[in-house]
Amino acid sequence: MATRQRESSFTSCSSTSSCDADDEGVRGTCEDASLCKRFAVSIGYWHDPYIQHFVRLSKERKAPEINRGYFARVHGVSQLIKAFLRKTECHCQIINLGAGMDTTFWRLKMQASPIQPHSRTAFRGHTSDGLPTLLIAECVLVYMTPEQSANLLKWAANSFEVAMFINYEQVNMGDRFGQIMIENLRRRQCDLAGVETCKSLESQKERLLSNGWETASAVDMMELYSKLPRAEVSRIESLEFLDEMELLEQLMQHYCLCWATKGGNELGLKEITY
Repeated sequence: MATRQRESSFTSCSSTSSCDADDEGVRGTCEDASLCKRFAVSIGYWHDPYIQHFVRLSKERKAPEINRGYFARVHGVSQLIKAFLRKTECHCQIINLGAGMDTTFWRLKMQASPIQPHSRTAFRGHTSDGLPTLLIAECVLVYMTPEQSANLLKWAANSFEVAMFINYEQVNMGDRFGQIMIENLRRRQCDLAGVETCKSLESQKERLLSNGWETASAVDMMELYSKLPRAEVSRIESLEFLDEMELLEQLMQHYCLCWATKGGNELGLKEITY
């Protein structure tokens, strides 16, 4: 199994300086997410010995609802990756779009998955020996315009005969809580250019289906959290006290995990669910 980390080339700017200015806020969210993961790992939410090599441990304690949200995110994406690996028996390749400081490659390697890294310069955008391909995008598409993300999804569907796409990002952004999220990010010079595709779970699935993918599924993170193994939920909820369950529910109802498949009927890719 090969893994590749590739930055998106589906965006354009009039100048390098304007690209840098536009991207500064997005890069800031990458560091924030990594700091949150590092803190959650430090108090025992999940095991990741690699995150410490990417970011320092923040002196600021993160809120319990944030920690639980990141746990659900990491767990949900990991479960879908493992399902894909089982279906393909690891005869596949993984492309992590906009990977930033994500540690998925090293965590998979730690779990004795037979994986080998490939540099993005070796990647040409088409199937390598017809390998089933998993593409992962965590909070990536939302920073692209709807046209740009549609082009990326079409490219992926057209480039790989057998493939799966995992997308984690915002959802239900039309309500007041969603508007507050958007306003807070804008104050940090971070614009969600693709937020109009994050209206609902249906709009998320429709984007995938209308751009070349044969099946599409989506759940909000509160639904995903409710399906976590009870023993695991009890373990993480014992790590720290959560005062306002309502805030956790609001937060998780505004993020979702989506996955789509193309081909692979003989492998059973369409059967993958959470």
